[in-house]
Amino acid sequence: MTPSTGPGGPPGSVAGSAAWELLLPAASAPARARGRALREALRDAVRSGRLAAGTRLPSSRDLAADLGVSRGLVTEAYEQLTAEGYLRSGRGAGTWVGDAVRAAPSRARDLSPRSPGDLADFVPGTPDLSLFPRSAWAAAQRSVLADLPHESLGYPDPRGLPGLRTALAELLARRRGVVADPERIVVVSGVAQATALLASVLHARGMRAAGVEDPGSPQHHDLYASAGLGTVPLPLDDEGLAPGPLYASGVRVVVTTPAHQFPTGIAYSARRRAELLNWARSVDGIVLEDDYDGDFRYDRAPVGALQGLDPERVAYTGSVSKSLAPGLRLGWLLVPDRLADDIVERKRTTDLGHPTLDQAVFARFVERGDYDRRLRVCQRAYRERRDALVAALAEYFPGSRVTGIAAGLHAIATLPERYGPEEGFLARVAEAGVAVRPLTAYAHGGAVGGPVGEVPAPGKEVRLVLGYAHLTPGRIRAGVERMAGAV
Repeated sequence: MTPSTGPGGPPGSVAGSAAWELLLPAASAPARARGRALREALRDAVRSGRLAAGTRLPSSRDLAADLGVSRGLVTEAYEQLTAEGYLRSGRGAGTWVGDAVRAAPSRARDLSPRSPGDLADFVPGTPDLSLFPRSAWAAAQRSVLADLPHESLGYPDPRGLPGLRTALAELLARRRGVVADPERIVVVSGVAQATALLASVLHARGMRAAGVEDPGSPQHHDLYASAGLGTVPLPLDDEGLAPGPLYASGVRVVVTTPAHQFPTGIAYSARRRAELLNWARSVDGIVLEDDYDGDFRYDRAPVGALQGLDPERVAYTGSVSKSLAPGLRLGWLLVPDRLADDIVERKRTTDLGHPTLDQAVFARFVERGDYDRRLRVCQRAYRERRDALVAALAEYFPGSRVTGIAAGLHAIATLPERYGPEEGFLARVAEAGVAVRPLTAYAHGGAVGGPVGEVPAPGKEVRLVLGYAHLTPGRIRAGVERMAGAV
């Protein structure tokens, strides 16, 4: 076929054979789907830029002959895409590619956090995802799909399914010692959403700042900022948040990790827990208790949740991100009665409730005892990996001090001063393909008081936050050996 330039056709017009090659796969589609396939092929060609703006297409008669399809099929495709703005046409002037379309991105990007490909990765915060109980989870899904009433697939109670809230109330009361009324449990998409919901409600009530542990999670600043609240770094000592700076801060809400403080690994003392609650009562304040790693205690039974001491002053949150997988986006928030209605309404307007099927599956998983069994499996595996890390550090970095190992999925390793300064140490291990995070990376407001939270000065000892849960004992030992070889 000759080029379809037509009268007055522009220099950029396309040959009919080129259009034929772009659309040929659509012509081989089954007869019923051929029209749709032709329209989709034309759209894709225009979106991708393979048919550029201003390109003149062959006449419907010529293109139909080339493709071996009816002229009516091509005419219908031209008319549909002209109506949508992909093509333009004029009486007696032919059909052209319109100029309203811009080329679509060639592929979807994956912005999820991923290891940069280091040979050894000790960055904390990730469990061993290979331990996810696929068979048990799949069995719970099949069971739920067989039993779930049709009406349960409608919009859920924004607090969550009653069955899941009841199961969570029993689980959390038994394992974490919380005062868990199912009416005050809200199922959320992890601790991040729980924090954002609480911050939004408190901002609406006039609060403008929240206290955060220093050092602590770097995510808190962004989460509170999204709700209009500033953050005030509060120093730690050996027992938890230091009372003096807390009272002097002027804040009325503070977020804490009292069971296993992140990142230092300390558990708040009984005295400091009582002082924290006395502060909340004296300022009419709220404590958000993030039960970080609360289920993973290796030397004795886990310390009970702070919320059990004063449910009206403590909002309690946790998730399955470490016990199952962060990708499930399943968590819970226990709210004081005076905040419950506002939290639930904010949850409703945010997302109309958590996905029903996911909730029902997790409820079944808890009710059948699968969740308790999974926690026991993970606890044994992570204790073994903690021991492997401690042994490897003792062998390859003699004189190191390791703290925060009684619970959780990471440890603090304080290396002798001869391995400093910290900046040089980090550069050398990075060149060797070892990913680590220093304690200084988690400081919000500079050096903080006490030996636990103190940020080392340049040239002094190196303090590392080493995650181990996602690594096998063999990989832990090899990673520490590689790190030692680099320095």
